[in-house]
Amino acid sequence: MSSNQINRREFMRRGAGTAALSAANITILNPGAEGASPRTASPGDRIRFASIGTGVRGCEILHAALSCPGTEMVAVSDLYDGRLKAAQEHAKKELFTTKDYRAILDRKDVDAVLIATPDHWHAKLVEDSTAAGKDVYCEKPMTHLVEEGFRIIDAVKRTSRILQVGSQRCSSIVYIKAKEIYDSGYLGQVTAIESSIDRNDASGAWIYPIPPDASEQTIDWNTFLGSAPKRPFDPKRFFRWRCYQDYSEGLPGDLYVHILTGIHFITGITAPPLRAAAMGGLFRWREDRDQPDLIWTLYEYPNFRVSVRCNLNNESPEYTRIFGTKGTIEIKNDLLTVTAQQTEPQPEGYSIIGWPENLRAEYFKSWAAEHPQPAPGRYTLMDESHLLEAPAGYDYERDHMNYFMDSVRTRKTPVEDANFGNNTAIACHMANYSYFNKTIATWDPAARKIKG
Repeated sequence: MSSNQINRREFMRRGAGTAALSAANITILNPGAEGASPRTASPGDRIRFASIGTGVRGCEILHAALSCPGTEMVAVSDLYDGRLKAAQEHAKKELFTTKDYRAILDRKDVDAVLIATPDHWHAKLVEDSTAAGKDVYCEKPMTHLVEEGFRIIDAVKRTSRILQVGSQRCSSIVYIKAKEIYDSGYLGQVTAIESSIDRNDASGAWIYPIPPDASEQTIDWNTFLGSAPKRPFDPKRFFRWRCYQDYSEGLPGDLYVHILTGIHFITGITAPPLRAAAMGGLFRWREDRDQPDLIWTLYEYPNFRVSVRCNLNNESPEYTRIFGTKGTIEIKNDLLTVTAQQTEPQPEGYSIIGWPENLRAEYFKSWAAEHPQPAPGRYTLMDESHLLEAPAGYDYERDHMNYFMDSVRTRKTPVEDANFGNNTAIACHMANYSYFNKTIATWDPAARKIKG
């Protein structure tokens, strides 16, 4: 990233916690101490990878892969000529290029593939890639339809290949630390979690500019459609595919998936939510789309409830808050705040205002006898807020890719494997099911279906 460029995540990271910096000392987390992936590789451990899909996310994750030790990019596949050229510019080398991903899978010099295509292509590409003996990094959400997740799980098991889903929060040192705090019991009983990611510009609403050379001569439109309904060539659908249900899970698939990945990781969730109730609407970005620009969902998990919001009509700091009976965790981008609740016994003051004075005095005397003051040196004070932050320049996307490459070498199953990715994707599908059907979505694990 050049000195005069800044991406959305970096902008938000720099803006988070500014007030806190002047009010409290912040502990800077140590990536090595928090379990980040190994940063060295022997010459014999070189991993040769290819990218399938090199749009926005495709280029970002190929950069992350190239930053990992012992990696080499050898090939690229995309349906638009311009992206084939752009991928080589990003890789700074001449690559084998093709619009037919099967030519990538036929190559013996490809160990792993990075899949960053529209959602409706994920399952097919994962199945074909694993069958061809390739390990797979698949962008989130893992699936476009519920049934695809179980096909992917079966494919990974059948072929003994590595699959890691590309939602990076479970590899972030901030979320690893939050999980450590959660697992310690410091928060007490957790009953509620809330989170949001909001935006307020055309880019955030996926209204991306169309390249001037976009045409049926430079784009393989029929292959792009794949399993989606057949339509005449439309460059808006190709470059702004997240706006359309035919190819995308919309806000849940683009943004909820990050939130839910973090929540599932911290709390140890290993199944979809029980129910989901979503509301929202298409208020502002109405032209050429059928996905809402606001969606708000209440999820029911066995032990707590989760509220998730994505709003494309107002930008505010991204956050996740976990509420426990003894403490609260708040994550704002790369800043983690841990605050204790006041749980020490206190005499009642409010509800006895209407008592006669003698009865109030008797109550306080009795309460003091039942709660003697601690002996000298035995006092315990409520903890103040603790602030922890990732170091400047920390990139959890690079750590996430490092974990994938480490799994490819060691054959150790990654945290965000097919089962993890499927549970998170189903939660996203449930939000969309509830929103579009105007009903409460219920997960039926026996039938492996969402029911209204």
